[in-house]
Amino acid sequence: MDVAYWIVAALLAAFYLYAGGIKILQSQERLQPMMGWVDRVPMPVVRLIGTLEVLGAAGLVLPPLTGIAPWLAVVAATGLVLIQVGGITVHVSRGETRMIGLNIVLLVAAAAAVRLGTTWL
Repeated sequence: MDVAYWIVAALLAAFYLYAGGIKILQSQERLQPMMGWVDRVPMPVVRLIGTLEVLGAAGLVLPPLTGIAPWLAVVAATGLVLIQVGGITVHVSRGETRMIGLNIVLLVAAAAAVRLGTTWL
């Protein structure tokens, strides 16, 4: 189970570090072609989401790696589940149901990280 957790956590952390980083660093105009929803969401909210994604990525890896409060990895994975629930909600409200495939994959992976993380707590 340890190996499975680390595979899922590493993949999620890499994705969220990138996705959150671009939300934090890029302008609304640069994000628009990749993320159509940023035109209707205030940029401080987009930046907050990006920050939460980066913190979630760090939370998946650093606590179990250092042995300091490893339960935070489960909290981080739970937060990433909630981010994806929000993402799916935004896409459905915009009539973009065909675009939720990645959100569902990320939701399932984050839920798996929650489950795998609780096995070694």
